[in-house]
Amino acid sequence: MEIRQIQSFVTITQTGSFSGAAQLLGYSQSAITVQIRLLEEELGVRLFDRMGKKIGLTSQGKRFLLCADEILKQVQMAGELKNTGEELKDPLHIGTLTSICFSKFPPILQYFREHHPRVPIRITTASPGELIDMMEHNQLDLVYLLDRSRYSDRWEKVMEVPEPVMFVASPRFHLAGQKEIYLEQLLKEPFLLTERNENYRRELDQFLESRGVTLTPFLEISSTEFIIRMVCENRGITYLPYFAVENNIEEKNLMVLNVPDFKLQMYRQIFYYKNKWKTPEMEEFIRLARELR
Repeated sequence: MEIRQIQSFVTITQTGSFSGAAQLLGYSQSAITVQIRLLEEELGVRLFDRMGKKIGLTSQGKRFLLCADEILKQVQMAGELKNTGEELKDPLHIGTLTSICFSKFPPILQYFREHHPRVPIRITTASPGELIDMMEHNQLDLVYLLDRSRYSDRWEKVMEVPEPVMFVASPRFHLAGQKEIYLEQLLKEPFLLTERNENYRRELDQFLESRGVTLTPFLEISSTEFIIRMVCENRGITYLPYFAVENNIEEKNLMVLNVPDFKLQMYRQIFYYKNKWKTPEMEEFIRLARELR
């Protein structure tokens, strides 16, 4: 039994196909097929049910997957002993939201550039659902998202930080001096909002729909940076996570509007897939994100 056979087996379970595993691992599909056949012959069991183009784990395959995960983790631990003190240089692919990337990534990327310049970093932004799907298909090393607290026995969660989402406006906004502003009052104002696939935007839309009300924003755009700039110029109001507007609030370019009839708290969370080897580069990113939380 070879480690590459076990890795191929686990990758097939992640991608859902022999061809997908072959593409990720850099093998031909026939080589993957041979590896699994040899593995099944050695174990004396059938690991996959093949139903046309679809495959699924047999009951023996499900049992072996637990063993395979543990074997690969032990191999990784042994490899990390060897690599202790060596320069980090392997690629790191992170999936995140545009707002988190803009607000939280610059100091982390700066640290990597100064201390680990040989690590090529790739960042993909998408919706939480799309990011999680990519993670589970081994297309991302880590996912850093903002959502309601999420759990799965398929993921390792390595960070969770509560994050309020709030209405903000320029101090020059005509309702800025009021102690309380009800949502119905704000709906008459020009809103600048992120696109509907952002989960905190979706929560707001669903709340309004439950009251038979819809919100048609003046502007929808994926760039939180542009929204913040426009709101600082008193060209409208917005609804964003606190981390995205924290600096502007401290500098008094923006202020929080107290809207008592709609409060939302979400969580910044970092996950990786349980079957994924946690590389030293991943560990370093996680360490920095926790320190800069």
